[in-house]
Amino acid sequence: MEHNFQPLLFGGDINVYSVARAFHEAYGVRSVCYGKFATGPAYGSTIIDYRVCPDNEDAGTFRKNVAQVAGEFPDKTVLVIGCGDSYVKLAAENKDQFPPNCLAATVSGELINTLIHKEKFYALCDQYGIDHPDTFIYRPEMGHDFTLPFQPPYICKPANGVAYWEHPFPGNEKVFICRDRQHLETVLDKVYASGYPDTMIIQDFIPGDDSYMRVLTNYSDRNGKVKFMCLGHVLLEEHTPHGSGNHAVILNEPCGPFAEKIRAFLEDIGYVGFSNFDIKYDQRDGKYKFFEINCRQGRSNYYVTGAGYNIAKLLVEDQVEKKDLPFVLADRPSLWRVVPRKVAFTYIVSDYHQQMRELMRQGKEVRPLFYDKDKSLMRTLRMEKNLLGHFQKFKTYYERKA
Repeated sequence: MEHNFQPLLFGGDINVYSVARAFHEAYGVRSVCYGKFATGPAYGSTIIDYRVCPDNEDAGTFRKNVAQVAGEFPDKTVLVIGCGDSYVKLAAENKDQFPPNCLAATVSGELINTLIHKEKFYALCDQYGIDHPDTFIYRPEMGHDFTLPFQPPYICKPANGVAYWEHPFPGNEKVFICRDRQHLETVLDKVYASGYPDTMIIQDFIPGDDSYMRVLTNYSDRNGKVKFMCLGHVLLEEHTPHGSGNHAVILNEPCGPFAEKIRAFLEDIGYVGFSNFDIKYDQRDGKYKFFEINCRQGRSNYYVTGAGYNIAKLLVEDQVEKKDLPFVLADRPSLWRVVPRKVAFTYIVSDYHQQMRELMRQGKEVRPLFYDKDKSLMRTLRMEKNLLGHFQKFKTYYERKA
């Protein structure tokens, strides 16, 4: 069936594949995707026209790729969708230069750059009364001469994630958990020796295992009104150095008491498109603390589609068909999983095992990377091999951390 739109995705990870799968499930559409490497979940898929472009994150190359696809589909609305922070930033900053048949459901580059910068995001949280961990902003000129208002262990992470990954160094991690002051100072020295130019975030460590985490996905329509909110209860995360915090198992649950506050925040700043928040429940004071906003659908976005709320339909019905969407607070139970069942039951606290088994028995379990209409045997074998790799990853990194 022909449709009057064409998805154009940027990236190559599980985020990209999940979005492409949502489009294929809802509309039978094959997405075009530009990724940097000839690998990953999107590579080799039969539901994706995957194009390798090593310079994908260069602004000129990005615009050229958008124009290329716009020319291939001149009679369709090309939906430009960034599936990583760098691509969201590029889309927001360059959308005014896209061909007329292209559409990027984002806010301005200025607002994007404010929101994805953690120092500025926490300032907004304070302004809007959104709880977050106790935070200290570290600047390189401080050296080792600074006093922290909380005790170790400390969380240490870059305020500017895009710039951070542009300056790799041995031992760099997505987020550092520093056991004491000496460890923290060593991390800071290594980060700035790499050439990283921005501030670092040092935070109070919130106790609790992975099951204290939550993920909130929202969709704001073309008029800046929040139309959809879906909360995922994270039961297990990855613990590899570069994948720390990536979700491994999610249980859908009704939105928490913070939903209305986040809705008001997004509407007040005029946000448009998908947004995604990482949250942790702090048992010490009974509050949900917000870590960051992703100005896009999260990498685990299929937990939304898999529960029956297809994210592609939200985007198309709002941006292409110009429908007035109803406001929905998602509440359908579902289990999202990207690790083997044995890994899930081994590392997730037993409190949730019965509920997990019941959802599996009812067929309310989704595995985003395995889609029966994606007929690529080689890709499926690669995904199966990667799946089995989680046994060793969790044995190495989860048990070492414990």
